[in-house]
Amino acid sequence: MVYIFCRALLRLLYGLLFRLEAVGREHVPTGGPVILASNHLSVLDPPTIGIKLKRKVNFMAKAELFDIPLFGWVIRQCGAFPVKRGGVSKESIRSSIELLNNGGMMGIFPEGTRKSTGDAGKKGAAMIALRSGAAIVPVYIEGNYKLFRKMIVRYGPPVDLSDIIAEPSTDALERVTERIMSDIRSLRKK
Repeated sequence: MVYIFCRALLRLLYGLLFRLEAVGREHVPTGGPVILASNHLSVLDPPTIGIKLKRKVNFMAKAELFDIPLFGWVIRQCGAFPVKRGGVSKESIRSSIELLNNGGMMGIFPEGTRKSTGDAGKKGAAMIALRSGAAIVPVYIEGNYKLFRKMIVRYGPPVDLSDIIAEPSTDALERVTERIMSDIRSLRKK
């Protein structure tokens, strides 16, 4: 109930303040495990990639956020779960895989930090996807969160990993990560 309320409120606010437009929502599966893998520009990105979708999107959030009175409770109710600073803990990976094995959807920022280049990705999204069998949907956020300027979130077709899965190798995580990052970059308008 908290998630539905927050999503409705944020849809209204983002629509007014950032003129948020979503393109390609039809590429997001309506059921089953899904990872939304996005570029990362701002602390505002998690709601940006989730509020225009019908399904609940869960995120890892730094553990310190859960210590903030009321805010910690709200983000937990909205599907966030803690990750320790300095890397993804085994507990966070376990929580992610369990969520996906139960047919959930989560958002991940493979760059691991906020930046706009989108050059290199970390292997966490690839590892979680391969272990859970989740579909990976590339997402690209375009804009700069300036008031009353248009923001666009683009969802692409799920990443095709059939060739990598068909011939597993020791560099599979790197190849999947490169494919994810390439598909995210391909959504950027030139």
